[in-house]
Amino acid sequence: MNVRSKLESRGFTLRQRAKTREAGFTLVELMIALLLGLVVIAGVISVFLSNQQVYRSNEALSNVQDSSRLAFEMLARDIRAAGLNGCGNSGRLSNVLNNGPSKSATPAWWATVNNPLVGYDSTQTDPAAGANRVAGTDSIILLGAEGTGNSLKVDAEPAANFTLNESSTDIQTNDVVVVCDPDHAAVVQITAVAGSVLSHAASGTPGNCTTDLSYPSVCSSSSSYVFAPNALISKLSVSNWYIGNNGANGKSLFRQTVSLGATQNPAEMVRDVTDMQILYHQSGDTDFKTANNITNWAVVDAVRITLTTESVDKRAGVNAKPVSRSFTSTTTLRNRVS
Repeated sequence: MNVRSKLESRGFTLRQRAKTREAGFTLVELMIALLLGLVVIAGVISVFLSNQQVYRSNEALSNVQDSSRLAFEMLARDIRAAGLNGCGNSGRLSNVLNNGPSKSATPAWWATVNNPLVGYDSTQTDPAAGANRVAGTDSIILLGAEGTGNSLKVDAEPAANFTLNESSTDIQTNDVVVVCDPDHAAVVQITAVAGSVLSHAASGTPGNCTTDLSYPSVCSSSSSYVFAPNALISKLSVSNWYIGNNGANGKSLFRQTVSLGATQNPAEMVRDVTDMQILYHQSGDTDFKTANNITNWAVVDAVRITLTTESVDKRAGVNAKPVSRSFTSTTTLRNRVS
């Protein structure tokens, strides 16, 4: 073979190799590469979805814990203050409200301040919540003196006027107040406010049955008890706590109150609280009991509440359901424990 033939033969071989190198991937290689890519992408997506679910679950659990903590804090504040009037007079209480037990055979639920704490088992009717309460849940009514109050300068009797040491007050006409000195406390409605002078005439709605605030209450009394200087006057704090249906097709913790001698619309306090179960401890007992087993509400000194709360995200839990947890807290009444 001459030189030319050898060169031509060698050139052909080089062209063949070049073409071979430029041929690219085969179909099998492409399919394997795509499969490996899909496996990697599926793994990444799986990790992403798993982390997303963990984040949603943790956020939902945090939401449930925060809601429960808030609910317990507000409930505990009212429970601790139940029956308090700031004077420490051993429960001696006069009540001259026309819709209270001294005058009415069927007293209003909030005017029975002689029992500052009353609970209702799920089988019992709560006169305040009525049909608004979710079936199977418990409720509780708490009464006491609100805030720090005002101090008395002069009790002008029989004119039925309190003159305060303060030049002004947030007490308004028709507010129901608790006035107390070391001897006893009295629940009465204020019928007029003029600067620092508060009147408590035998009038108004529901009104007072007498101007005499002696202990015990006698609606037909013509006497006039005079409270000592620096006696304390505070608004009556009334609250009925229960589980009710909210406007978002869910359940919430509600608080029913009274202002200016009239029942107010219940306020939604904490959303997504689905259940409340309450146990009570009577002084001298060794265990807690349900409301229908309490024989004397006057000696209940502690309340144990279990709340069930669910997350705002209704698909954060297992099987795309809300995260739900139950928490329990025990609160004592300040004026009934030593």
